[in-house]
Amino acid sequence: MTIYYSYLASPIGDLLLAGDGVNLHLLGFPEGKMRTRHQEIWRPDDTIFTEARNQLSAYFAGELQDFDLPLSPQGTEFQMSVWKALTTIPYGSTRSYGEIAGQVGKPKASRAVGAANGQNPIPIIIPCHRVIGSTGKLTGFGGGLPIKVALLNLEQRHRPFQLSAS
Repeated sequence: MTIYYSYLASPIGDLLLAGDGVNLHLLGFPEGKMRTRHQEIWRPDDTIFTEARNQLSAYFAGELQDFDLPLSPQGTEFQMSVWKALTTIPYGSTRSYGEIAGQVGKPKASRAVGAANGQNPIPIIIPCHRVIGSTGKLTGFGGGLPIKVALLNLEQRHRPFQLSAS
């Protein structure tokens, strides 16, 4: 299978987009433990990722809250269940690792959820930055904690106003 790639300039640095021409397989950060660069055997192609580029640009501009892109993350059955659960966290909200563990039917597996979260190959779009410690503390993030803080702050600034039912 041929993998195509492109880089998107963003407010958090150049993001690597990679996939098979239909599905996005990877979004790589410019920094942090999940820093990812393209591989030599991949083919550059900026035209394949037009919709992903448009949606990510709209997200960073505060104009998009929900991504609608064909994704193909590769992982274990457990990782896939965690990544699917991450997509249910609303824009501008957070969940704890324990809450995600409960959601995937493994209430005692918060550390395993953390490990799966850290291996998410398509961050931002699969919003692993919205997962925090049970005390509210921000914990590790593949792009580095400053980027996690920036993404959460972006979403808080553009979160829709809602009246609470008191």
